[in-house]
Amino acid sequence: MTSAAPARSRRHRRGPMARRQRLGLLFVAPAVLLVLGMFILPVIVTGVMSFYDWSLLGQRRFVGLANYERLAHDTSFRDSLGFTTVYTVIATAALLVVGMVLASAVRHRRRGVGLLRTAYVVPVVIGFATASYVTLWLLDDRIGIIPDLLRRLGVVDGPVSVFSSFPSALAVVVVLVVWKTVGLTMLLLMTGMQAISKDYYEAAQVDGASRLRTYFKITLPLLRPTIGLVLILTVIGSYLAFDQFFILTQGGPDNSTIPVVYLIYRAGFIDFNLGYSAAMSIALMVILLILTSIQLLLTRTREEA
Repeated sequence: MTSAAPARSRRHRRGPMARRQRLGLLFVAPAVLLVLGMFILPVIVTGVMSFYDWSLLGQRRFVGLANYERLAHDTSFRDSLGFTTVYTVIATAALLVVGMVLASAVRHRRRGVGLLRTAYVVPVVIGFATASYVTLWLLDDRIGIIPDLLRRLGVVDGPVSVFSSFPSALAVVVVLVVWKTVGLTMLLLMTGMQAISKDYYEAAQVDGASRLRTYFKITLPLLRPTIGLVLILTVIGSYLAFDQFFILTQGGPDNSTIPVVYLIYRAGFIDFNLGYSAAMSIALMVILLILTSIQLLLTRTREEA
């Protein structure tokens, strides 16, 4: 009797807890299935595909690590990776600087700020393909209205093509990306700034600290986790850039603006080599995992310090 009573009591306590656990698993199950179906399964299929010589319509043939050996000696992949890294550094720095300026300008509620916030965020909902075609319609020498207008006004006499040189082509893409995505960066940074306690600023004001000193000694250090999040999102998005280069530059001039995803697309759907395209996809995923881990490690280490 004495041993059966505690056992019944434990079963009684486990009953509601077990039901809550089963209910929790039921709510989590759709998210788990979504992750498995949208991320884990495609990664496994891509990994398996990378070990095959697999044309789009022909028979597949197991080749082991041959695709990765080819990748290690592929100068096109190295050049593309180098260009993507340069583009990522420039785009990330531009987005962070412009985002910080805009977030600082609209962080406080005052007349007109709501309109400014809306104006900055609206481009975020526009697709990259749409924004790229609008840019092409404005700047392309064959169909663009700005080159045609400059010729009609006599400002220039010959062709005006910003996509014929590497610096101007890259600059146009970076400006487009900043205009298109800086609204999201601004929102994240503004939310981080608004989460900082006003006590810090009141104490700095009592101590007579200038605005510049307050910004560098209080705002930036306390905003570090948000900046880390912005950097991770921006770096991943920049390494996965495709639409803007596919539509605006098409890899030119002289194949100098080919991002890695463009190379993956070309190998898979133009050269019909799915195995090699899958190997490049796996390599890009590993690079992004390493970069993201380094950024998370640096952010966590500085927070703990």
